[in-house]
Amino acid sequence: MIATLPHSSESLSKRYDTKIFRRSTRTVMVGDVSIGSEHPVRVQSMINEDTLDVEASTAGIRRLHEAGCEIVRLTVPSLGHAKAVGEIKKQLEVTYKNVPLVADVHHNGMNIALEVANHVDKVRINPGLFVFEKPDPNRTEFTKEEIDEIGARIVRRFEPLVSVLKEQDKSLRIGVNHGSLSERMLFSYGDTPLGMVESAMEFIRICDQLDFHNIVISMKASRAPVMLAAYRLMADTMDKEGYNYPLHLGVTEAGDGDYGRIKSTAGIATLLAEGLGDTIRVSLTEAPEKEIPVCYSILQAMGLRKTMVEYISCPSCGRTLFNLEEVVHKVRNATSHLKGLDIAVMGCIVNGPGEMADADYGYVGKGPGVIALYRGREEIRKVPEDEGVDALVQLIKEDGRWVEPE
Repeated sequence: MIATLPHSSESLSKRYDTKIFRRSTRTVMVGDVSIGSEHPVRVQSMINEDTLDVEASTAGIRRLHEAGCEIVRLTVPSLGHAKAVGEIKKQLEVTYKNVPLVADVHHNGMNIALEVANHVDKVRINPGLFVFEKPDPNRTEFTKEEIDEIGARIVRRFEPLVSVLKEQDKSLRIGVNHGSLSERMLFSYGDTPLGMVESAMEFIRICDQLDFHNIVISMKASRAPVMLAAYRLMADTMDKEGYNYPLHLGVTEAGDGDYGRIKSTAGIATLLAEGLGDTIRVSLTEAPEKEIPVCYSILQAMGLRKTMVEYISCPSCGRTLFNLEEVVHKVRNATSHLKGLDIAVMGCIVNGPGEMADADYGYVGKGPGVIALYRGREEIRKVPEDEGVDALVQLIKEDGRWVEPE
């Protein structure tokens, strides 16, 4: 059973408010993109090209950015990869535009991190792997001397990276993964959310001692309950110790298809509803561009960003006066390029006007073969069913809210 800390009295007092009250954080810049509670929840993803392939990586970053990804991460497992990132950055600037980039640094990555920090806007490290040693299967304990020695070694290897990031005014993600906690943390805290939090806090405290605060924290796990507990405990621990760093949310290795999307939404949306989270990534075993619509759908469903049309439609029943699924599809095809509108498609007059009261426009079955069009709660006109979609488009145009699709 995973234990979580109780909500504060302040959060309980806001329990019945429909607005999400986000945890207050500092602002951290990644290139020209701002992360933190005063800014929109940002969308991130990661290319799956080999970073040594400069042309392919540049194209992958561009595809993601054009799909709406605001910050793009790429893997940097060697010094050669780190140098290739510099070429990727140059190609983006020449052939496209300057995209905020994050370098993912792996095992014992001090030299790699120092090189790639010159070419990216943020460096991501995994505390469990940054000073990595192969676990000893015969170990039964860690002595205090061993723990102190490892801690000192972490400071020696980590401090040069912090100094470079601080000097260049760049940012750091301390990205803990449930599956890669260090042997020392596993001995001290077990394979638990507490171990994940302590792993991050060790690096946060070092940054604080070095007066470096451009930090974002992530607590990813492949099981949503573990991820939820870790992020809640992380936020509470930081708040108690006076650290107000933003959180990057994600369920790692979520899989593919419907289940991968549902699993990611279960974790990410739950925390967003509690006010936690300032940037998100949905990790799917699919082309990275397919993650972006899921991210924006989560944010829109939670009322945190309005980037597309919100479609409200009933599930259909015996009272439905037309093929609801077909009509929703037609309405979506005609209007999905618009932004910021709520459009309702309701099968009958019984529940239609009431259930769609918050929509900007409504398309409601009025009678056999007849459609009623609404602007908010006001019925504007009735039209034959076969003219309904065109009439809806015309109504939006009359209101000056129509833009032609690209």
